[in-house]
Amino acid sequence: MSTLLSSWKFWALLSAVFAALTAIFAKIGVEHVNSDFATFIRTLVILITLVFILAITGQFQSPGAVSGRTYFYLLLSGLATGGSWLCYFRALKLGQASQVAPIDKLSVVLVAIFGVIFLGERLSTTNWLGVALITLGAVLVAYR
Repeated sequence: MSTLLSSWKFWALLSAVFAALTAIFAKIGVEHVNSDFATFIRTLVILITLVFILAITGQFQSPGAVSGRTYFYLLLSGLATGGSWLCYFRALKLGQASQVAPIDKLSVVLVAIFGVIFLGERLSTTNWLGVALITLGAVLVAYR
């Protein structure tokens, strides 16, 4: 079990399950409320949950021990997350979850491309084929 808990594949799969549930629950949740307010409620729930987890596990760190560079990139990541959530909830308000979620998952394709451009990661021909298939799959699932 400890091997499973230390596997990135396990956590990535669990992330996908939670992301799928997020789409379903959010689609139902935004039905009778403004999508931006729904995002606010979701953010509060996440904030409270994380405070609880940090308190229970004793993982809270001194803010002074974090470098300025780390704060900068986490700030950018937070802004990107907020933008993503606002757009995602707006899309769910306007469209079907089965169409919105696959287009949102084009982020996988963009991460691969951005990883190559900004992080110097290298993808094999097989990896690029996978990126192309994910793109095609997302478009085909979202197409009506």
